[in-house]
Amino acid sequence: MARQKGSCRTILLAKAPLPGQVKTRLIPALGPEGAAALAAAMLERTAAIALEAALGPVELCVAPSRDLPVWQELRLPRDLQWSDQGEGDLGERMARAARRGLEAGSPVLLIGTDCPGLGANQLRAAAEALQEHDGVLVPTWDGGYALVGMGRFDPSLFDAMPWSTPAVLAQTRLRLAAAGWSWKELPALVDIDTPADLAALVGDLKELAVLWGRRDAG
Repeated sequence: MARQKGSCRTILLAKAPLPGQVKTRLIPALGPEGAAALAAAMLERTAAIALEAALGPVELCVAPSRDLPVWQELRLPRDLQWSDQGEGDLGERMARAARRGLEAGSPVLLIGTDCPGLGANQLRAAAEALQEHDGVLVPTWDGGYALVGMGRFDPSLFDAMPWSTPAVLAQTRLRLAAAGWSWKELPALVDIDTPADLAALVGDLKELAVLWGRRDAG
């Protein structure tokens, strides 16, 4: 049975953009402050895009704590719902967020904040896919994914996953098939994780990366 269009919770999983603690693989190109500044800008952009998609509630699920002062320094929309990721590895934290969102009564889209190509249209397409499928993925070119959506919960999608490796997408496909789920994949995008990925940035994000690259070089 098709689900009601538009009834979808979008959950952004975000790490506090603190220098030296976030986007560490970008530090050789941007320096600790620059990597953190880019992470903050991508987070602000993703939050705005998620609300622009107008799919339903948008939840910002943060680590290590929403009590950190840095969250008050960011230009984030007022309409966000806030939560803490809690303890455990990435899979445990994602599973906790997904289960909680699904228990609220609507399908869930889990996204990160480091894929600027993930726009409102992609979010709407993912939500639409969940009307006919159990799951939806937006792959990334590095072998992971920028979005995973689901209309029901299965812990196998998150348990003992080799996170931050090129095997994540392939393993997720295998587990979806083993669970008997139907799923749709949308066109692949670029995550901004390494200096080579910076070439995919456009607009204000590209200007920010260039600025900090020059500062670090200086």
